[in-house]
Amino acid sequence: MRVGYAVATPEITDLLNRVRPPFNVNSLALAAAVAALGDEEHLQRSVSLNAQGMQQLEQGFASLGLSWIPSVGNFITLDCGQDAAPVYQGLLQEGVIVRPVANYGLPNHLRITVGLPEENQRCLDALQKVLNL
Repeated sequence: MRVGYAVATPEITDLLNRVRPPFNVNSLALAAAVAALGDEEHLQRSVSLNAQGMQQLEQGFASLGLSWIPSVGNFITLDCGQDAAPVYQGLLQEGVIVRPVANYGLPNHLRITVGLPEENQRCLDALQKVLNL
């Protein structure tokens, strides 16, 4: 289940509603999102895990000599220092799924979602292997 939201003016939400796919959030996902937002303990745990995971990834990237775009979300954009397409393919072969962002004008970058500590470490280990660092 995946749910996203936007906080915007009525003019902006009107534009967003024109381009969003119909039925893009099912009732089960919506009910789960409402329940999650009402669970303060879950929210605090999620925020804490995300902050720790972000720090783990940033420290790992730094130790590999890589740079990134600072983030306050649940993902980070890594600068591979080279064309990211082969890195993306190599990570896929290692079982690590990330998102290429060349279509956003960032051909050397990959969008990496912050995960649990063991998932973040798997990503870092795979990056090191794929980049031969």
